[in-house]
Amino acid sequence: MRLFLLLVCAIAGARSQCNPSPTRAVGLKAPAQICSGDLIFDEEFDDFDLETWGHEKTAAGGGNWEFEIYLNNRSNSFTKDSKLFIKPTLSADIYGEEFLGSGTLKLYGGAPADECTNPSDYGCERQGFSDKLLNPIISARIRTVDSFSFVYGKAEVRAKLPAGDWLWPAIWLLPRFNKYGGWPASGEIDLSEGRGNLNYIAPSGQNIGSELSSSTLHFGPFWPYNGYIHAHFEKNTAPGQGFDKDFHRFQLEWTPDYMQFSIDDEVIGRVAPGDGGFWELGQFSQQVGTIDNPWQYGNKMAPFDQPFYFVLNLACGGINYYFPDDAQNPGGKPWLNTSPTASTDFWNARNNWLPTWNLDVNNGESAAMQVDYIKVWAL
Repeated sequence: MRLFLLLVCAIAGARSQCNPSPTRAVGLKAPAQICSGDLIFDEEFDDFDLETWGHEKTAAGGGNWEFEIYLNNRSNSFTKDSKLFIKPTLSADIYGEEFLGSGTLKLYGGAPADECTNPSDYGCERQGFSDKLLNPIISARIRTVDSFSFVYGKAEVRAKLPAGDWLWPAIWLLPRFNKYGGWPASGEIDLSEGRGNLNYIAPSGQNIGSELSSSTLHFGPFWPYNGYIHAHFEKNTAPGQGFDKDFHRFQLEWTPDYMQFSIDDEVIGRVAPGDGGFWELGQFSQQVGTIDNPWQYGNKMAPFDQPFYFVLNLACGGINYYFPDDAQNPGGKPWLNTSPTASTDFWNARNNWLPTWNLDVNNGESAAMQVDYIKVWAL
């Protein structure tokens, strides 16, 4: 017993030497005490812990009129071999193809886990018409909004991005409390965004498909003012060695002085605002009139001085120009970003893009975003 007490005292003494850290965390899975260098979030996906990961349930399309419905369905989000899979499937396989053009999609639910999470843009209830079909894809978007959010630290996500035309994988973070107002005033951190097209070539000759990953900070006083162009970074792999071919480590170093993005320990971009903060970085005083700086009462990192939570999702298509009309893709692009029938045009061209998803091979895993782990360390 005496040896046990000595051991307890030794451990307690070690913790009493805890070096203070600027890192802060909130949520059900946040540690009670944070010391410099601590591993404060460690998700290995040995199991699909739905206490950590909450599903979104909506057809809202992420504000971009994307072509997917997000549901809590083990065909779309599951763990296997200690990896998370987020995989697209076809709405017609559940609802029937006729339903897409004539049915009414209702995503309401009585239980807390069944509630529609985003009603914007007819996200909770939507009617299908022959010329404006219901979202033809089902996928998943999960988040740690209730379980874990943090500010300042080092984050690493080991993931493999999907292959398949018009798939849009994203590993990102959103503000837990929107302290500075609605999007983009409270910020957004995109750790990795990609496109599943293997050979999607911009007019410049750059492959902007599966060989590209981008990292971005979104910030601005209100929509449509967004200073992301001053905090956007890209990394292309070698030709034929896209981010769909193997796992990569997507990394964020977030301090009270700067934010730095890396892939496999290679720095791809760093944002270090001066005393004028992100207002000065975004050059907003040159774009708007006498609007107040929403971050004037925060520190120079505002809005990135507040806790953010993780979001993992696999979207498809959309009309916000993320898939530019003037880029070249084998088989063409089936819709225009200006089309009022974009989702219908996309679905009607499925014989062109659906074979690239390979859903009938190995349970369609190549079309899934796969996440091996997520780790966050305190500074």
